[in-house]
Amino acid sequence: MSEAEKILRSGWTTGACATAAVRACLQVLRGQEFPDQVTIVLPRGEKAQFAVSLSECGDGWARAGVIKDAGDDPDVTHGAMIIATVRRGPVGSGIVFKAGVGVGTVTKPGLPLAVGEPAINPIPRLMMSEQVETAGLPDVEIEISVPNGERIAAKTWNPRLGIVGGISILGTTGIVVPYSCSAWIHSIHSGIDVARATGLTHVAGCVGNTSELAVKALYGLDDAAIIDMGDFVGGMLKHLRTHPVAKVTVAGGFAKLSKLATGAMDLHSKRSQVDKDWLADRLRELGADESVVAQARLANTGLEILDLSLSHGLALGDVVAQTCATVCRAVLGDAPVVLDVLVFDRLGGLVGRSD
Repeated sequence: MSEAEKILRSGWTTGACATAAVRACLQVLRGQEFPDQVTIVLPRGEKAQFAVSLSECGDGWARAGVIKDAGDDPDVTHGAMIIATVRRGPVGSGIVFKAGVGVGTVTKPGLPLAVGEPAINPIPRLMMSEQVETAGLPDVEIEISVPNGERIAAKTWNPRLGIVGGISILGTTGIVVPYSCSAWIHSIHSGIDVARATGLTHVAGCVGNTSELAVKALYGLDDAAIIDMGDFVGGMLKHLRTHPVAKVTVAGGFAKLSKLATGAMDLHSKRSQVDKDWLADRLRELGADESVVAQARLANTGLEILDLSLSHGLALGDVVAQTCATVCRAVLGDAPVVLDVLVFDRLGGLVGRSD
């Protein structure tokens, strides 16, 4: 089998790992020995087995750790130790969740957790609660910690979402699908929801770091207003249609946004391509000589076409931006959103704008 044909291996979410660690602790609190492995049932009914890599206990408490295996997904939490400490609580206290070292705390509204709550999402909480109910120990405190979690969180959306102190314990299915778009799109939605809840009236969806820095400098936006949409402009626009923000800027490089201008909602190179003929036709409409149009059709990259247009004083970047705006407004429908599109070159220079 070639590398291209290799079947990618799925992995486990932080929520599934935390649940497995909680199950190991509960067995000890019920008077059993620490297991070497535990099996849990995931939300869709699949069974998953986890090795217990850390085991400690004392009077009324137990601690277990599970090393996260993200499979073949390039997940920043791959290899992290997810640790659960479960303590018996006062009678009637119910199940209490706490953020240990390396697990974040929510500080902004807009997320599915209240401000001040540990960043342990609803489905992982439900999975752990089901383990507690099965064990027949109704009053417990569950503390989840992740060594180096604060350092890992710096590579995630958490700082922008107002989750401070570490990573989030996530997962709706318990399974990490390699290179899945769903986690990124979920983060886009969360960024918009937090922006709305905190009263921001202008957000910018940026394709990459260059456009992010450029649009921040142009509009003076802070980090909380920047939505790292990456290639998933469609995922952002569809959420804005039902969760509008007063003003939205779509910002990106010329080649990526030329794909949006031709209707692509996913700008990844595997799922959409620069249409050189379309760009060449736009140059003709701008008055380019046929020799210039022919050069555009034979260009290797979109940036070559941009350079060609600039060298002949043709505002191709503006045409791309304006056409993108038309495409985006069609997706937004009648949502009360003021939209503009900014097109940048590879160095962050503004080469086109819709307004």
